[in-house]
Amino acid sequence: MRCPRCGIDNDKVLESRSNKDGTSIRRRRECLGCGHRFTSYEKIEVKPIMVIKKDGRHQPFDISKVERGIRQCTEKLSVTQDEIDSILRNIEDNVYRIAGSKNTITSQEVGEETLRQLYPVSRVAYVRFASVYRAFDDLDQFITEIERIAKGD
Repeated sequence: MRCPRCGIDNDKVLESRSNKDGTSIRRRRECLGCGHRFTSYEKIEVKPIMVIKKDGRHQPFDISKVERGIRQCTEKLSVTQDEIDSILRNIEDNVYRIAGSKNTITSQEVGEETLRQLYPVSRVAYVRFASVYRAFDDLDQFITEIERIAKGD
C-alpha cells in the first residue's frame, strides 16, 4: 500500500477489523519510511449478475425491478411486507445460485423463479404476475392457468 504522505510502498499493518456483516476489512497501517499512520479498506469486488433479455440485450440484475412487479401483483391482497421481503430475498438468493460462476441468467429464469416464490404465498398474485410475464392475451390462457393451479391443490 502506497503511503499517502511520502509515496513509499512499504508499510506494516497495525490493526485489522472487519465490519459487522463481514463484507469489508478496515486496516490501520504505518508507513515504514516516514512513520505516517493511515487507514485502508478492503472489500470484495462483486461482479454483477447480467440478465439476458428475450431480445438478446444484457442488463445488470436489479431486484428493485422484480420488487415493482411483485408489489403490483400483490396490490390489495393480504400479502404482508414481511412476506414480500422474504420472497425478494429468496428470489435474489436463487438468482445468484442459478447464475453461478458465469454471472448470467435469462429474464425467463428470473420470471419463473418469481412465479415459484409467489405460488405458495398467493395464488391470485401468481396468476396476476403470470398474466403479465407470460403475456396472456385472451381469456382462455387465464382459464387454463387457473385450472392448472386448481388441479395442483
